[in-house]
Amino acid sequence: MTTYLDLHCHSVASDDSRATVEQYLKFIQVLRKRGYTIDGIVLTEHRQFDFDADYSQLANEYGVLVLKGAELDTCFGHMLVYNITPGLGRDIDFGDVKMDGRELIKAARHHGGYVVPAHPGRYGIGLVEYMAQGEAFDDVSIVERVNAGSKPEENERAEDLCQRTGYLGTGGSDAHLASHIGRAVTEFNANIRNERELVEALMSGDFRPMYIQETAAAPVG
Repeated sequence: MTTYLDLHCHSVASDDSRATVEQYLKFIQVLRKRGYTIDGIVLTEHRQFDFDADYSQLANEYGVLVLKGAELDTCFGHMLVYNITPGLGRDIDFGDVKMDGRELIKAARHHGGYVVPAHPGRYGIGLVEYMAQGEAFDDVSIVERVNAGSKPEENERAEDLCQRTGYLGTGGSDAHLASHIGRAVTEFNANIRNERELVEALMSGDFRPMYIQETAAAPVG
C-alpha cells in the first residue's frame, strides 16, 4: 500500500501560523476533489510538542491521518522530529534554540524517534551552510529535499546535497496557511497509521518526495 504524507506543517499552535488543523483537513478535501492524493499530515509545531493534543476525532471526520511531530531549532539549523515519546520529551528541552543538533539526533534514535533536517538548502539556516563551514553529520541519512515553502534555488541546493552525499529526501509543504497544505508530500511504499510506523517507513528508505501535482495519477490510498 502507498501512503502520501505532508511531513511538515504548522497550525495556530505555532506562533507564525494562521491555520487551524480543521482548516487544513477541509482544504485537503478540496485537493482531493481536484484529483490529487494526500492521505495525511504531520503537525510539526515550532519548538514544542503537546502530548495531550488529540486530533483523532477530526481525523476520522475528514478521513485524513493526523500525526504529531515537531520542528526544533538547533545550533545546526531546524530539524523535524518524528515519533516523540515521553522519554524524548524528558531528555530534550524543546524550547532550547541552541541545542546541539547532533545530540538531538542521537536522543531521538535512542527513544525510537527520527530526525530529518528541515529545508537544508535554505540560506543562512540550512544544513548546506553548516557543511560548507566544515561540519560533518555522520548520523544524517535523510533530509527534507522538497520544501514547498522554500525558494526554487533553495530546493535546488537541497537536491544537490542529496546528489553529492547520497542522502535520501522527504517532501513537505511547510504550510502556515490552509491553502498551502499538501503542496509537497512524501510517497511511502507502506501503510502508515501512526508515528512509529512513520519512523519504520523512513528507516526503510522506500519513499520519495513529490509535489502535489505529481500525485494526480496516483491511486487513492
